Amino acid sequence: MIQLDYSGIELKLKRVEDKTFVFDSFRKKWIVLTPEEHVRQMLLQFLIRKMNYPQSLLSVEKKVLVGKTTKRFDVVVYHRNHEPWMLIECKEPETEITQATFFQLLNYQQTINARYWVMTNGHQTFCADAKDKNKVEWMGKLPEYV
Repeated sequence: MIQLDYSGIELKLKRVEDKTFVFDSFRKKWIVLTPEEHVRQMLLQFLIRKMNYPQSLLSVEKKVLVGKTTKRFDVVVYHRNHEPWMLIECKEPETEITQATFFQLLNYQQTINARYWVMTNGHQTFCADAKDKNKVEWMGKLPEYV
C-alpha cells in the first residue's frame, strides 16, 4: 500500500444552500462534493502539485465503451505521445479497496490499455506496473511522470 501526503492541498469549495461544491479545474465546472469526488479531487491535485504530472494530460470522468456498455472512468493520465499511461479508479473513503475494485479497473483496462493502474479511497492506495502483461508488479510508490 502507498501512503500519499495530501498536506498543503486545499480544494476550491463553495456552499450553495445545503450542498458543498468543489471546482473541478479539469471539467471547468463546479461539482457536488461527494465523498468519492473528494478523493478524486485530492488525488488530482496531489498528482499535479506534488508529483508534477501535467494537468493538460489528465482526463477526468470520460465515457468509455467496455464491451457493449458505456461506462465512465475516473481518471486517465496520458503519456506525452497521447496514449493512455495510467488508469485510476477512485472510491469513497468508506469503501475498502478489494478484489471487486480491481476487477472494475480491469474492465476499463480492456479498452484503455494503460501501463500503470491505481486504485484509491484516499486512505488505501495501490499502484501496479502492467508493462509486462504476464507479470504485473505492485509498486511501493506512484511512478514519476516522464
